[in-house]
Amino acid sequence: MISNKVIVFKSVSIVSVIALMLLSCAKKVSVVSESDPWKQKELIVKGISKTNFSNKIYNINDFGAVADGKTLNTNAFEKAIKSCAENGGGQVLVPNGKYLTGAIHLESNVNLHLADNAEVLFSINPKDYPIVHTSFEGTELMNYSPLIYAKNKTNVAITGKGILNGQADRTNWWIWSGGKDYGWKKGVPSQNDPKNREVLVDMAEKNIPVAERVFGDGRYLRPNFIEFFECNTVLIKDITVINAPFWILHPLKSNNIIIDGVTVNSHGPNNDGCDPEYSQNILIKNCTFNTGDDCIAIKSGRDADGRRVAIPSKNIIVQNCKMIDGHGGVVIGSEISAGVNNVFVEDCVMDSPNLDRAIRIKTNSKRGGIIENVYVRNLEVGTVKECVLKLNMFYNVYGSQTGNFIPTIRNVSLENVKVKNGGKYSVWAEGYKESPVENITLKNVTIQKVDSIYLLKNVKNIKFINTYINEKKVESIKN
Repeated sequence: MISNKVIVFKSVSIVSVIALMLLSCAKKVSVVSESDPWKQKELIVKGISKTNFSNKIYNINDFGAVADGKTLNTNAFEKAIKSCAENGGGQVLVPNGKYLTGAIHLESNVNLHLADNAEVLFSINPKDYPIVHTSFEGTELMNYSPLIYAKNKTNVAITGKGILNGQADRTNWWIWSGGKDYGWKKGVPSQNDPKNREVLVDMAEKNIPVAERVFGDGRYLRPNFIEFFECNTVLIKDITVINAPFWILHPLKSNNIIIDGVTVNSHGPNNDGCDPEYSQNILIKNCTFNTGDDCIAIKSGRDADGRRVAIPSKNIIVQNCKMIDGHGGVVIGSEISAGVNNVFVEDCVMDSPNLDRAIRIKTNSKRGGIIENVYVRNLEVGTVKECVLKLNMFYNVYGSQTGNFIPTIRNVSLENVKVKNGGKYSVWAEGYKESPVENITLKNVTIQKVDSIYLLKNVKNIKFINTYINEKKVESIKN
C-alpha cells in the first residue's frame, strides 16, 4: 500500500483512462472480467421503465392562463393538471408565449409539455411556494416547494423544447447563499445565519422528525428547481433550464428516471445541474450542463440524515453528455452518507477553463459512505483546472468536517480517456490508513499536459495500463 506520505509525481502533460474490473457481492468484493461491468450497464438501461401517456391535450390557456409574462398563472396550471389527472392523464400543454407562475405540482400520468417557443417564468416571491416535504443539501425538512414538484407520483414527465426560467439572480434567490459574488453584503440575511442551515443540520443530528423541521419564511434556504420525490417512472426530455435558485434536477428517493436531451445553463450558487439522491436506475443522456457548481452530482444524504434514510444511490448511467463550466463533470458526494454504487459514465465531452475536475468523489469522516464500482470510458477532456480524477476522503468546505464514520472508496476505472490539459494532477487520491482508496485503474488514458502525474496518500492497488502522461508511459505502483 502507498504510505500515508503524500506522493507527488511531477510532469507536464495529461491523458488518462481508468479501468477497474471489480464488483461488490454482498460483503465481499470479487474480481470479474473486464467486460462484465458494462454488460451490467446494458441490463440496467433495458430495465428502466418508460413513461406512457394518453393522447389527450389540456391547453393551459383553456384554464385561464395569460401569456403576457406578468399575470400569475399558478391557478391555471393547477386546474389544467388536476383536470388532466382526473380524466386519465395526458399532456398539459404550455403553448408559445411567456407564462409567469408560482410552484407547479405535478400528478401521476401527466406530461407537462412546453411548446418550442414557450417560456415558463417562475415567480421570485417566496410566498408563491408553499411549504412541502423536501430536502436541502442532503437533509430533509419542510421548506419552500421546489419550483416544479411531484411527490409519490408514477408515470410523470416534463417535455418539449421550451424554457423553464427560474429568474434567479443576485437580487433575489442567489443573495440568500451568503456569497459575496452573488450579491450578498454584510448585514443582509442569508442561509449562513446561525438560526438557518446550522439549525437544520443540528435537528437532523438529533433525529428530530422531519415534520418538525419547519423552515420557509425568514430562514433563507433556497428551493430546488425540479424535484421528483418518491416517484417512479419519470421522463425529463428536451427542455432548457436557466437561472435556478438552487439544485436544478433533483430526483429524490425515486426510481426509473430518464433525463434526455436537457440543456442546463445556470451559473448561480449551488447550481448543480443534476443531483440524483437516494435514487436508483437513472439514465442521463444527450444533455448539456453549463453550471455554477457540479454538472452532475450523485448524492445519498448528509451525515445522520443519510444514515437514517439509508437508501444508496445506484445504477446510474451518464451517456453522451457535454459538460462545460462547473466544479466537476461527474461528481459523487459530498452528501453521500448512504453510499453510491454502480455508476457508469461513457461517451462524454468535458471542456472549459472553468471546469475544475472531470471525475470526482468527495466525502469525509462526518459523511462516511461506501462509494464503489464507478466505471468511466470514452471520455474527451479538453481543459480542466485542477485534475482529471479526484478521490478525496477529506472534503472540507463548511469548517470542521471530521467524525467517526470513515468512508470507503474502491473500484474506480477510467478507460479510453483523452485529455489535452489536465491542470495540476492527472490523479489526486487521498484515503485513510485504515481505509485506503482502493483499486483504481487507468487504462488507455492519454493526458497531453499536466503539472504533476499524481498526488497519492493512502492508496492501495493503483494501475496504469497503456497510459501516457506528458508523452511518457506511466508504470503501475507496486503495493
